[in-house]
Amino acid sequence: MPIINRIADLHDEVTAWRRDIHENPELLFDVHRTAGVVAEKLRDFGVDEVVEGIGQTGVVGVIRGRGNGSGKVVGMRADMDALPIDEKTGLPHASKVPGKMHACGHDGHTAMLLGAAKYLSETRNFDGTAVMIFQPAEEGGGGGNEMVKDGLMERFGVQQVFGMHNAPGIPVGTFAIRPGPTMAATTQFTIDIVGKGGHAAKPHDCIDTTLVAAQLMQGVQSIVARNVDPIESAVLSITSLHTGGDAFNVIPQTVHMKGTIRTLKDEVRDVVKTRFQAMADGLAAAFDAKIDLQFLGGYPVTVNSEAETAFAAGVAETVALEDGVDQNQPPLMGGEDFSYMLNERPGAMIWLGNGETQMVHHPEYDFNDEAIPYGVSFWAKLAETAMPAGE
Repeated sequence: MPIINRIADLHDEVTAWRRDIHENPELLFDVHRTAGVVAEKLRDFGVDEVVEGIGQTGVVGVIRGRGNGSGKVVGMRADMDALPIDEKTGLPHASKVPGKMHACGHDGHTAMLLGAAKYLSETRNFDGTAVMIFQPAEEGGGGGNEMVKDGLMERFGVQQVFGMHNAPGIPVGTFAIRPGPTMAATTQFTIDIVGKGGHAAKPHDCIDTTLVAAQLMQGVQSIVARNVDPIESAVLSITSLHTGGDAFNVIPQTVHMKGTIRTLKDEVRDVVKTRFQAMADGLAAAFDAKIDLQFLGGYPVTVNSEAETAFAAGVAETVALEDGVDQNQPPLMGGEDFSYMLNERPGAMIWLGNGETQMVHHPEYDFNDEAIPYGVSFWAKLAETAMPAGE
């Protein structure tokens, strides 16, 4: 068995932690119960230092090896927050909180890093310092950025930082990773269209905001198709449209829209934003309407550094099934605020096989507990390989 025997023995215990967290999901920075459970367990494990309240509700556990001759400090990160989704799994450990569920596997991420903390606290078979980072608000809140701004890297002396995310559709016992851009930058936007409302039987006396919205929705799709190099990656999706009325015979005065832009390069994002603004301005002039386009904050591109990617892949090969590490995983257009940590220190995000489960963010998704020993073993081997005892 490629996984560590002691970690195999911990499988049932870590599974119980995971299911407890799953039953009690919390959103964004409001992860007080989860963070409290994490901090309590870290102290019970005998972790050398436990610090709460980093980046509002983040928790950091510091584990020192048998020696510190190497002077190395390696960070390992898990996210703790859930999503505003009603769970539809019907499982015994399903969410007890209406409108909230762990639909992205952060319960599994947190439990696996706790499992690694327990193992590393028991064995201390490394020379250096392992920093276990439990982050709030990955799902849109930018908790990674908040922890960085709160001095995470400097305070704990982190030199390298690694993250792990489960991946439905990849077999349990396997991993996937790639160097360079691995997840997209995200830019959210809102659009407010103001025209002239009136009776639907007299459209000539109105400025029809629904017609302007329809033209804009169709037109912006040409930005990716005709303004972005086909070799590059970009997504522009309008995901919501609300008019200022709901009557059959009223042309609404206003329309509100929102959506997202995803790119793997900053320069591509800038092209999309520039052309989007130009199209909005042109349509406003053409229809004599007002169009207010606002670009909101989003996550940067998640970029894996070359050396750390190769290192993480090598570690994964020691715990994965045979030929179980794909080092050419295609980039994903989802966003990830681990990017903020990677902007501060070299490191990498690796994908852990979750098997043939529903995709993340689906109401019937559940983290696959069979993946736990592989994830915990990866974290343990990462620390022991990056900071070998006796170095």
